[in-house]
Amino acid sequence: MPAARQLSGPIGRVGPGLSVCDNRRVRLILIRHGQTPSNVAHLLDTGRPGPGLTELGLEQAAALPEALADENIEVLFVSTLVRTHLTAAPLAAARGLEPVVRDGLREVVAGDLEMLSDHESVTTYLTTVFGWSAGRTALRMPGGEDGTEFLGRYDAVIDEAAATGAGTVAVVSHGAAIRAWVAARAVNVEVEWAAEHALSNTGIVTLEGSPADGWKVVTWEGQAVDLPEDPADSGPTGQPLDED
Repeated sequence: MPAARQLSGPIGRVGPGLSVCDNRRVRLILIRHGQTPSNVAHLLDTGRPGPGLTELGLEQAAALPEALADENIEVLFVSTLVRTHLTAAPLAAARGLEPVVRDGLREVVAGDLEMLSDHESVTTYLTTVFGWSAGRTALRMPGGEDGTEFLGRYDAVIDEAAATGAGTVAVVSHGAAIRAWVAARAVNVEVEWAAEHALSNTGIVTLEGSPADGWKVVTWEGQAVDLPEDPADSGPTGQPLDED
C-alpha cells in the first residue's frame, strides 16, 4: 500500500465556505472496513488505533479491487483507524492511489460504552446514533460526542472529497458512521430503513450528488435503491442491528 498522506487542509477551496466543486455531481462510494476480532466478539470498539483485520477480513479486503473493477475511482480516503488502512491497501495498490487519512471518517465514538457488548449498551449506542440521523443532534453518546460533532466532522471530509474534482471518490470508513451519515444526508433513505439494514464488513453504499445539491443512494450492498420523488415513500421500518 502506498504510504498514507496527511493533507494540510481541504482540497480545492477557493475561499471561505466555497469549493470549486460544490455543484459538481460526484459518485461517492462508502465502504465499511473488513472484519476485525472485535466484530467477531460484537464489541463496541471505537478507540484509536483500533484492531487489525481477521484472516477473513484480509480476504474481504483483497476482494475489493475486483468488486470495484467497474468503478473509475480517482481518490481514496480512509479514517485514522488501522482497520480502514488495511482494508484500503489492496484497492490502493491496484489503482496506484495514495490514501488520504482523515479523522473525521472514524467510527462514532462509543465513550463510556467502549468495549461493551451487552444488549443495553448496544441499544443505547444505536439509538443515539440514529437519533442524530433523525435530527436529534443534541443527544450525546454517554461519555462521547453529540450529533452535531459527529455530523460536522463527517460532513467536512465528504465536502473535501467532493471538492477534489474527482468524478468518483471511494471512502473506507465504519459501519455505524456510514449508516448514520447516509440516513441523515441521503434524500431517499429513511432513518428507520438505515437502522434496519446493517452493513456487512466491506459492504458498499454508493451515492450520487454533491454537498450543494444533496445525495441519493444508488445501491446498498449491491442492491439498487429506489429513488422516490417523496423521501417519505422509501423503505420499511425496523430495529437497529449490531455495528462497530
